[in-house]
Amino acid sequence: MASTAITGQAGRKKVAMHDGFLKHAGFRWLKISSAIMLICIVSYLFIDVSPRHNGGSWYGYTLGTIGALLILWLTMLGVRKRAMTPGQWSLKAWTSAHIYLGLSLIVIGTLHTGFQLGWNIHTAAYVFMMIVIISGIVGIYFYATIPKALSDNRDEMTETEMLENLRSLDRQLHEAAQPLSGEHAALVLQSLEQDPFGGGFFQRISGRYPDCATRQAQADLRRERAYQPKMGGDDPLDKVDALLEKKEATLARVRRHLKLKAMLQVWLFVHVPMTFALIASLTAHIISVFFYW
Repeated sequence: MASTAITGQAGRKKVAMHDGFLKHAGFRWLKISSAIMLICIVSYLFIDVSPRHNGGSWYGYTLGTIGALLILWLTMLGVRKRAMTPGQWSLKAWTSAHIYLGLSLIVIGTLHTGFQLGWNIHTAAYVFMMIVIISGIVGIYFYATIPKALSDNRDEMTETEMLENLRSLDRQLHEAAQPLSGEHAALVLQSLEQDPFGGGFFQRISGRYPDCATRQAQADLRRERAYQPKMGGDDPLDKVDALLEKKEATLARVRRHLKLKAMLQVWLFVHVPMTFALIASLTAHIISVFFYW
C-alpha cells in the first residue's frame, strides 16, 4: 500500500511538472483572476458613486491604485526570468500569474475609467494598456504553439546541426559538379554562391524566397535533361539532382525554423516597447491626477 501511495504521488508530481503555464496548479491563477474580476464587476454595480462612476471618485482611485500596482508587478516578469527557482513561485507559476492577472486588467482598468474616455493622457494610458494586453494574448498563442512547431521542424536536430548539414551538402555538391559540363556546373554554382537566407527580415518572417538559386538550379537542370538522352550507369547529373533536392528540403526546414524564431521576435518588438510606453503614460497619468487633485 505504501509503495502504491508513493508511486501515485510520484505520478501526480510528474504530471504537474509537465503541466503548461496556462494549466499550472489546476488553473489556480485563472480562478484567482476570475474571482478578482467578479468582485470588481459586482462592486461596480452595487456601490453608489455620485454623480456617476469615474476615475476621480474614491472607487475609481481604489481600482486605479490596484491596477497601477498590478502593472508594475507584471513588468517584473522579465527580471524574474533571470532567477530559475522551483516551488510555489517557480517561473512557470509566475508566468501563469502574469498571464491571468494581466487579463484581469481589462476589467480593472475599464471600470477605473468609469467608461469615460477622451483625447487625453488618461485615455492614452488606457489604450497602451489594452495594446499590451492584446499583444500579450498573441504572445500566449505564440509561446503555446511555436516551441512545439520548432521541435517538430527540427526533428531532434539543433539549429547548429541543421546549418552544418547544409554546409555538408554544399561540399558534396561542389565535388559532384566537377565532372559536369560548364553549362551544368554553372547551374550548381548558382546554388553554392547565393546566400540562402538573404533578403532581410521581412523575407525571413514571410518564409518566401522566390529567388532561391537552389530551386531555380534544380528546375533548370531538370528542364534541360528532359530533352537529352539519359546516360547509362552512374550519371553525375543524377547525383547532383539528388543533392539539390536534399539541399532544397534542408533549406525549407532551416527557413521555417528561422521564420518561427522571427515570429517570436516580432511579438517582442511590439510587446516590450508598448510596455515601456504604458509605463511612461501611466506615470504621466498619475502625476497629472495628483497635480490637479
